[in-house]
Amino acid sequence: MAFTEAQVKNLAAKLNAKHVRTRQVQDARLTYVEGWHVIAEANRIFGYDAWDRRTISTQCVSSEPMRQHHAAAYIAKVRITVRAGEISITREGCGSGEAKALTPGEAHELALKAAETDATKRALATFGNPFGLALYDPELSGVTNRKALVPSSDNHEGPWLLRLPRGEGQSFDSPNEFIAALRKSLTETNDIESLFALWEGNVETVRAINKHANRWGLRSGIAHVLVAQLKGRAIALAKQTDKRAYEEAAHQNAPWTKVDKSDLAIPEVKRIRSKEHLRFVARQPCVICGRTPAHAHHVRYAQPKGMALKVSDEFTVPLCATHHGQNHTTGDERRWWHERKIDPIAVAADLWAKSPTHRRLG
Repeated sequence: MAFTEAQVKNLAAKLNAKHVRTRQVQDARLTYVEGWHVIAEANRIFGYDAWDRRTISTQCVSSEPMRQHHAAAYIAKVRITVRAGEISITREGCGSGEAKALTPGEAHELALKAAETDATKRALATFGNPFGLALYDPELSGVTNRKALVPSSDNHEGPWLLRLPRGEGQSFDSPNEFIAALRKSLTETNDIESLFALWEGNVETVRAINKHANRWGLRSGIAHVLVAQLKGRAIALAKQTDKRAYEEAAHQNAPWTKVDKSDLAIPEVKRIRSKEHLRFVARQPCVICGRTPAHAHHVRYAQPKGMALKVSDEFTVPLCATHHGQNHTTGDERRWWHERKIDPIAVAADLWAKSPTHRRLG
């Protein structure tokens, strides 16, 4: 007995573009699927108890100090065994991993883990598209909605995808239609969080269109026009918040107290800076894998973006070097956390409540 009909169907299915990540390496743009997703797919398709992973060999190919850090690189060979009834199917893959950390031990650990994960992905990819096999095809014909993987900065012919806050999207054949739809969405968005999520999801496309505005007969400086509209809408929503608070207080016959602008998303955002709290967060285990030591990662969407300003230090969570790097290379941090079923704002709030800085300020 071999794979079941359902397993064969899953293995033959196309890879969903939402699971594909991209990164720029010098002049090359690489597409890949993350290791955790590949393992999750193996569990889903084969079953948790129907496949095994074994590291056959590892080799450190580089280890050297780099100023205040240490760098290491490994190659690894991994064997995957899948049981389909009475049949066992074995595949092998080789991979590499590099890491930089404050200590040699941490650098070697992270590089070895990365190499094993890379080798695991290569071995599982031989089973079908859901594990990343489709990415070896330059045309990406085995990927759903593959046009969405084309970076907006290189996309001069379209289509242009308008990304909406709840993961929805709408494709347009011309940049003029995209701009019109974005302006309409900015006008119709009724809360601050959704407004900034809408902008964050489409800002790269706006930059690309602005760069080549003359190509499509658009007015120069279209990005500045959209930024002005964003700010205007945000200020209007903030005023609405003030008005609702006043009306609620009046309705309850309560004395009116002016709303503290630091409680609003804009225009005045309180940004606390505390090295003491950042050290406290960094001493906690990584919220993804539990590894220590960790970095204090600022949740970028916790507050509206400011010119060269990070969010307040109270919105920080512990991430190991590997997951910290992955987070900063993702184009959509909200989705990155959502896929891991973690609410970083809640984690940050809990840590802030326990922080020595909070107790001292409070």
